Amino acid sequence: MIKYEGYDEAILGPAFIWRDRQQVQVLVYDGEKIREILMKRDGMEADEAREFIEVNVEGGYLGVTTPVLVWPQDFWDDEE
Repeated sequence: MIKYEGYDEAILGPAFIWRDRQQVQVLVYDGEKIREILMKRDGMEADEAREFIEVNVEGGYLGVTTPVLVWPQDFWDDEE
């Protein structure tokens, strides 16, 4: 499984998903917690953290075991 470095606090746990016609185990991260880490650790504003996540985390495919992000509090809907 691929693990994003520096975001251990945001790990929810493993999950089995289907990718490329095979079942694989991936790590599942809480997107809100990653955003909070970026804001606290790196001093980003909420919109900067959002853009960073969209481009550098959600926008990156690292192979079939690329982690998945979930948004339990759906931060994006709150901004609209």
